[in-house]
Amino acid sequence: MHSAVHQTIATVWRIESARIVAAVARRVRDLGMAEELAQDALVAALEHWPKDGVPNNPGAWLMTTAKNRALDALRHRQMADARHEDIARDLEALGALAVPDFVDALDAARQDDIGDDLLRLIFTACHPVLSTDARVALTLKLLGGLTTHEIARAFLVPETTIAQRIVRAKRTLADASVPFEVPRADALAERLGSVLEVVYLVFNEGYTATSGSDWMRPELCNEALRLGRMLAELAPDQAEVHGLVALMEIQASRTAARTDAEGAPVLLNQQNRARWDHLLIRRGLAALERAAAQGQPAGSYRLQAEIAACHARAPGADATDWPLIAALYTQLMRVAPSPVVELNRAVAVGMSEGPAAGLAIVETLLQDKALQRYHWLHAVQGDLLERLGRRDAARAAFRQAAALSENQREKQLLERRALRSM
Repeated sequence: MHSAVHQTIATVWRIESARIVAAVARRVRDLGMAEELAQDALVAALEHWPKDGVPNNPGAWLMTTAKNRALDALRHRQMADARHEDIARDLEALGALAVPDFVDALDAARQDDIGDDLLRLIFTACHPVLSTDARVALTLKLLGGLTTHEIARAFLVPETTIAQRIVRAKRTLADASVPFEVPRADALAERLGSVLEVVYLVFNEGYTATSGSDWMRPELCNEALRLGRMLAELAPDQAEVHGLVALMEIQASRTAARTDAEGAPVLLNQQNRARWDHLLIRRGLAALERAAAQGQPAGSYRLQAEIAACHARAPGADATDWPLIAALYTQLMRVAPSPVVELNRAVAVGMSEGPAAGLAIVETLLQDKALQRYHWLHAVQGDLLERLGRRDAARAAFRQAAALSENQREKQLLERRALRSM
């Protein structure tokens, strides 16, 4: 019986923890303290629910308990610092909320242009004052609901490393007096970019793992999708948010087709498209329409989603509109230029204009020292050389790509490509 209750508590916590931490953080103005108070509510549930039964509205029970803990903390905190007036106002507001029948008062408390506790939490966890690694860890902990152990396992680093990143991140935010708010006007676009970057980094690590024995980590893709969908609800007028959601939905639709029965990678042009998740594709295309409907200039994520949509709409690999994809990559190079985007353009050009045209772009990229240790550069070079009949050179490129890859599944795939070029 108790195990079933504990499972229920774990499930409710995964769903509700971000909202609870966000609601408490707005009141206590301290992210670390907010997380501790939310954890106190979780401990209370573990103590009471096995004896008293699971409440009818478990999320509201946790929220009310956490807010009451916040009320107690605020009452006992010395009000001698510069936040005296803010805290006093919070005490008044919390006094009205500390009742058994909890009624959510988020709408009444909105102070920012977009204004939502969860949105404030996302922008705080992804603040540029933190390193990228710290932003990712803190976001997954506070908004993804993952434990420190789960985050460490996903990124193949020691649990102590993740724990230290999270502790340092919260200390950095406190030391920098980062306000718990959505940035305004000019700062919003810059900070939104940081938020979207973190979400997409999480998704990409799940979609193609950097290292380890698994090619994909679907649980990270799922968390990134959940965060992206949440952002789309909280910031419905931001085209790039919808663009990122569209991109992730469409890419995630291929998950079942991306590995064979042994877990080996299956590349896009060889995938069984009947195994693609067409519900996710429809969701992605709908998000892409919402991005376009905002009337804003096409950004990086929307353009990448347009490229993914070209693949999704094609009934088979041979029917792919490669000239359109090449044109979209050219546009993407203007919006967000990078050697990796140019490499992807080389692939599209190689498919639309022939391998020699694609190889000409790759040979230019091979002069870029920053990209020389990027294994996919050599893998693309090998593919184009193979299609040109230059098998010895292709084999050497595939071997170099395999040597540079840190993911065991990718390494095996590239080694097989080298053997096929014998």
